[in-house]
Amino acid sequence: MPTRILPAVGDPDAVRSLTTLLSQLPDAEPVTPVADSTQLVDTLARLAAESVEELPEVVIVHERIGPVPALELVREVALRFPAVGVILVTTDAGPALFSAAMDSGARGLVTLPLNYEELANRVQAVAQWSVGVRRHLGHGGDVFTGAGGTVVTVSGAKGGVGATLTAVQLALAAQASGRPTALVDMDLQTGDIASYLDVQFRRSVVDLAAIADISPRILAEAVFRHDTGVALLLAPGEGERGEEVTDRATRQIVSALRSRYEVVVIDCGAQLGGAGAAAVEMADTALLVTTPDVVAVRGAKRTVRMWDRLQVRKAEETTVVVNRHSRATEIQPSLIRKITGTAVATTTIPAHFKELQAAVDAGRVHALDAKGSVRQAMWALAGELGLVQVPEDALQRRAGRAARGGDRGPAGFRRRRD
Repeated sequence: MPTRILPAVGDPDAVRSLTTLLSQLPDAEPVTPVADSTQLVDTLARLAAESVEELPEVVIVHERIGPVPALELVREVALRFPAVGVILVTTDAGPALFSAAMDSGARGLVTLPLNYEELANRVQAVAQWSVGVRRHLGHGGDVFTGAGGTVVTVSGAKGGVGATLTAVQLALAAQASGRPTALVDMDLQTGDIASYLDVQFRRSVVDLAAIADISPRILAEAVFRHDTGVALLLAPGEGERGEEVTDRATRQIVSALRSRYEVVVIDCGAQLGGAGAAAVEMADTALLVTTPDVVAVRGAKRTVRMWDRLQVRKAEETTVVVNRHSRATEIQPSLIRKITGTAVATTTIPAHFKELQAAVDAGRVHALDAKGSVRQAMWALAGELGLVQVPEDALQRRAGRAARGGDRGPAGFRRRRD
């Protein structure tokens, strides 16, 4: 069986040199090269969605690939697609880089300028390793599969605007619709998801921070399975330990979760640190929760500008969610959109705190009245964001009602995008 090899090289000259050598290797089947990190991950995700067997046995990553740095890209591929062996092509084959590459998940290094014999030996060894992993997968090995889930971060314009409650309800809505969901408390100093859900669990996100290779078993030991089915990765009980979760650790943790769950919701709190910034940068959707008052909206504007200055997230890539909304308030969503320069979610959350107080005080926000306006709005928001999976028969009923002009279901619900 030929060895499929996917080169990830941005430089045209390097592409020609590498593909020429690969075409000369025995039993090699070079795949059309990809030019950047985004194209590589998207290609592998598309193939993995069909079957593990559709993935190439070997991926060759050039050191000058971008926009994601080569070592970070190697780590992401190794975490999300463990049946693929990664080779790093580099001008520096020193011990420091070799160690860093191995820690990131590379199966070998090849030095520049390329040498046929070295390349052939390394490709053969990595291909054999990949075949062995796939054989293990075929017998139900406990390793990550799947193309990667959707990551949503929820941040607050300031403290007390309802970011944590929003994050919890989005995760509950996704899980209830049949999508395996993880809820992460990345508000590392003051996170209170555990209190909102009345959970006591000794492990936290800190337990994963120092682990170079997060296996499914290690991840399973760190999360708490809530009665609702949502997997919780909590903030540390000792807030000072939050400093142990670096931006690099966060990227690895989020990548591991993305590979394990269809939906990953991350509560980033209102204070921006390295961990939160990394999560927001990696997110498919970044939400910023505000209330319709001057102080909170100013806070939202400051946050959006700071994310842009730090190149974490552009304003147009951020979605503001308006909590405690009322038609009587002077500041309406259209004005918030104009002030912040962001998108604003169509679904607003009404100002009905009396519906929440008993559940919040009891640590049972998962038991909010399904008929309550706040809970309905938050679950409708989950639908607007595409986090819920609507059954086919429900879609057909809703389509029929819509055709008759009588569809009054929660705004924004749509079919899950596969």
